[in-house]
Amino acid sequence: MNIILLGPPGAGKGTQATRLVDSRGMVQLSTGDMLRAAVKAGTPVGLQAKALMEAGALVPDEVVSGIIGEALDDLAPETGVIFDGYPRTQEQARSLDTILSDRNRTLDHVIELEVDEDALVERITGRFTCATCGAGYHDIFKQPKIEGECDKCHGHEFKRRPDDNEETVRTRMAEYRGKTAPILPIYEARGIVSRVDGMADMEDVSTSIAAILDGPRA
Repeated sequence: MNIILLGPPGAGKGTQATRLVDSRGMVQLSTGDMLRAAVKAGTPVGLQAKALMEAGALVPDEVVSGIIGEALDDLAPETGVIFDGYPRTQEQARSLDTILSDRNRTLDHVIELEVDEDALVERITGRFTCATCGAGYHDIFKQPKIEGECDKCHGHEFKRRPDDNEETVRTRMAEYRGKTAPILPIYEARGIVSRVDGMADMEDVSTSIAAILDGPRA
């Protein structure tokens, strides 16, 4: 099974993808991670990407598509794949069709995690982590049991990501709506798009996704 998880930053895609990897043995293909890995491994596409990045240029679609193709070629045909961060544009969506077709794969589901923008801002701007072990917390939803002390490692230093601020979150939301959301009609025409409430409890989101994946194929 091959699926795309869609949603703006902070919608919970990473969390749900990790759960699918653990529960179903799927492989998460994150374009950012794969680009870094290809550069480190010195693959032909990785070398091309490295040269572009060192020149300060954006990595073009054909290079990203090459990275995706290389990753799929390394997997057993029956291995399920979660596409994370790709496709982001209509052109990339068309490229993905070709990549999959060339490897006798099909795209089974596109799942969009829907969010409320104001609630998402609250969710993201309130989060912080333990500086020692990385355990996650939130100003409103998950404070440490003992104030100022990590539940997991008992450390006393915490940190916040500098881009977890309202302006950045709203900019990302606008970018998602402008660039990524337009690919949805392509998949809606095929009847493979499902939507899940990304603001629901994490377990409820996982249950909803499982019901989609275990349901009848389009």
